[in-house]
Amino acid sequence: MSRHNPQCIELDLSEFSAMVEAARASDLDAAWVTKIEAVCASYVFVCAQVEQKGTTIYRLRRMLFGARTEKTRNICGQAGDEGQASGSTDTNSGESSDPPKSNESKPGAGGSSDGDAGAKPKPKRKGHGRNGAGSYRGAEHVSVAHPSLRPGDPCPSCKQGKLYQLEPALRVRIRGQAPITGHVFNLGRLRCASCGEVFTAPAPAGVGEEKYDVTTAVLIAVLKYGFGLPFYRLARLQEASAVPLPAATQWDLLLRTIAGPEAVHQELIRQAAQACLLHNDDTYAKLLGPVRHRGAPLDLEDEPGSEAESKRTGTFTSGIFAVRDGCRIALFFTGHQHAGENLADLLRHRAGGLDPPLQMCDALSRNLPKQLETILCNCLSHARRSFVDVEPRFPDECRHVLETLRDVYHNDELARQQGLSPPDRLAWHQEHSAPLMNDLQKWFEAQFEEKKVEPNSTLGEAIQYMQKHWHELTQFLRVAGAPLDNNVVERALKRAILHRKNSLFFRTERGAHFADVYMTLIHTAELCGANPIEYLQALMEHASDVAAQPGDWLPWNYQHALADTQRCAA
Repeated sequence: MSRHNPQCIELDLSEFSAMVEAARASDLDAAWVTKIEAVCASYVFVCAQVEQKGTTIYRLRRMLFGARTEKTRNICGQAGDEGQASGSTDTNSGESSDPPKSNESKPGAGGSSDGDAGAKPKPKRKGHGRNGAGSYRGAEHVSVAHPSLRPGDPCPSCKQGKLYQLEPALRVRIRGQAPITGHVFNLGRLRCASCGEVFTAPAPAGVGEEKYDVTTAVLIAVLKYGFGLPFYRLARLQEASAVPLPAATQWDLLLRTIAGPEAVHQELIRQAAQACLLHNDDTYAKLLGPVRHRGAPLDLEDEPGSEAESKRTGTFTSGIFAVRDGCRIALFFTGHQHAGENLADLLRHRAGGLDPPLQMCDALSRNLPKQLETILCNCLSHARRSFVDVEPRFPDECRHVLETLRDVYHNDELARQQGLSPPDRLAWHQEHSAPLMNDLQKWFEAQFEEKKVEPNSTLGEAIQYMQKHWHELTQFLRVAGAPLDNNVVERALKRAILHRKNSLFFRTERGAHFADVYMTLIHTAELCGANPIEYLQALMEHASDVAAQPGDWLPWNYQHALADTQRCAA
């Protein structure tokens, strides 16, 4: 095809209609006439959508090609649902809905396809609908008594019965305000006409000497590193609300209150190093300032054109997800190091005598810690995605692979819902998933031996990837507690990606470190069921106690330390 831009010809609907009628009147085959009609209709549709104000490239792509999802039934069509249970698993999210209730039934067997006439409509997910009054736990609750009636008074309607107390009627009133508000206290002053001494009214109880309350720094940290709101956007919002908060002031507040959060961040690193399971991956990040290289002295300054700068090829944000004693920890590290190097630094804090941990990652070599031993597991979702990408060209072959992996994921979901321990989960997979994976491995070998698949094709490359890493991809069939995929750390890295999309870059390495600290604390608190705003406030208000005993102020146990501190203060 020509590399030059095509000549644009403007056509109206009457001309399109004439073209279609001419094609019908010609000797063309009926199939070709149908295609010409479809091309004309598509052109009219696209032009109409482009002319609309709210149409974006993303929205147009979804209209033309459908929603992007990797569920087997959406990739392979309705035929891909045959033999699938109603509780199919989305391997991207690790979630499943409505699994079979009988444990004896073969996972992935039974059930009807979406196209069956008697199929029941899929129930809506929980959480979709209006919020009741109980959802507004942070709202101020105001009790309003009846202006004229009290319990025990005679009924003003029938004049016979007496009134008794009921549960109050609820009315929710929501009003908008700036994220950060303030108060201006006008303290009255009096001066003696004789001696000139000035008497100033004391400030109300609870008003400190500092201009900015610690809650201001907490909210800045959560908005920026939890929800991706850059300093300058918050500054503009506050300016519009007549409560100015410049970006430089926001940074200064975080700088003053970093001591407590930083102490807990170091403790979380030590805790994660002792974990039995570690996930790691990374995503690219941009730092404008120089970055100290691994092994370089602390006082090395990377001047433009220096040797250290010339060796630098990129900067990354690594995510490390650890599970220890049922507690989940999400760590972030931003710099020139890859995920494997950051994991190696983490494992140097590991106590001697512990067994090597399980490590889940994709098959990139940069994810592996050098000179440190781990039990390597590779991500099954990454291998599956290779078949998703080539499914339009090899539908039958990819359908077989995707349906097999779908059943394996369904088995894992059943094990999770039954609350199986790691050894019991291993036995469950060995019984139900091992035959599926063994058959899949034989099927891979047969494709090349019988010359059904060209090794250099995209499908052949996808098969060879799974064959090359088969041992690591199937560790869940041999090692208790081995996961199937690396989705948990990929979901955690979305927080860093959100920050990158909104703030674009870090100006200095110190700014990147602040992001690592706060993203670690916010995401770990959410994983443990703690409120990140309340948690950061506790760390900042009791920074000295946190620095002395950081192990007592972790997201899953800080409330005990907070209660003891408040009891001693009282």
